[in-house]
Amino acid sequence: MSRPDDSVPSVPPRGGIEWNNLNWTVVIAIAALHAVAVAAVLPMFFSWSGLVLFLVLGWLTGGIGITLCYHRLLTHRSFRTPRWFEYLLTLCACLAWQGGPVEWVGVHRLHHKHSDDDHDPHSPKHGFTWSHILWMLRREIEGIRAHEAARDLLRDPVMRRIDRWFWVPQIVLAGLLLGVGWWIGGWMLGLSWVIWGVALRTVVVFHVTWFVNSASHTWGYQNFKETGDDSTNLWWVALLSFGEGWHNNHHAHPRSAAHGMRWFEFDLTWQTIRLLSWVGLARDIHRPPVEVPDAPSAEKPAPARDICPEPLPALPRTAGES
Repeated sequence: MSRPDDSVPSVPPRGGIEWNNLNWTVVIAIAALHAVAVAAVLPMFFSWSGLVLFLVLGWLTGGIGITLCYHRLLTHRSFRTPRWFEYLLTLCACLAWQGGPVEWVGVHRLHHKHSDDDHDPHSPKHGFTWSHILWMLRREIEGIRAHEAARDLLRDPVMRRIDRWFWVPQIVLAGLLLGVGWWIGGWMLGLSWVIWGVALRTVVVFHVTWFVNSASHTWGYQNFKETGDDSTNLWWVALLSFGEGWHNNHHAHPRSAAHGMRWFEFDLTWQTIRLLSWVGLARDIHRPPVEVPDAPSAEKPAPARDICPEPLPALPRTAGES
């Protein structure tokens, strides 16, 4: 079910590839990362320490950076942290190379505002591959002004600087891994650390995040059918994404710091937020509603407007609209 909005232009183009609208910097960077990541299958580049780096950095950048910081902290303000810790978490998210915090947060807020209607930035209704990757390869997506939807972040001068230079931490990390690996065990170990700890890790975190957009709006079950969209709960996406795959629960209660709401819906990120609260690094936590009974649709969702700390700006009308 789509939610009509008279202030939004009618049916902007979505889906497919517009060759004259491709962001070639993004296309080349993603292709290069995939090409380097393939080298991880070669025995000469395998190391146990590289595997450990892949797992630890995957959790730090995907679980802590994207899931906990970009999504639950910055997008929805599901909880609060000291400002210095928020900046540190944001730098962890920058290591995932999914864009700066302003763009990421703005796009996701617009996804909630227009979930699975014509104006959704990345709905599978416009094609599974569109929702998974093609949408982010465009230089511009009509009707999407992410910075307007993340004006609260733009008011913070430190966050603006992080957003502008978001790509730098990954370059620094790659240099450190190459140098320290070479110093400890030679060039092959340094290359192993870069391939496993940067290229392969980044590609895997890419696809895990993208599966939340694509698979978790395609397969799975719904606890809350009243959301008016196709969001679903999908167990394997939840496992890979540290709890993000309980996506229908999240669309029903966007401000909730917990996405898993039934006894078997394990949400590692929610447990991490609880741990942070015990040591004084998380406060003002938006608690989940009471656990959902096994009967679907047992509880009405929170209002759609309660997705972020300030109302989203309405998109201007196009010429000729009344």
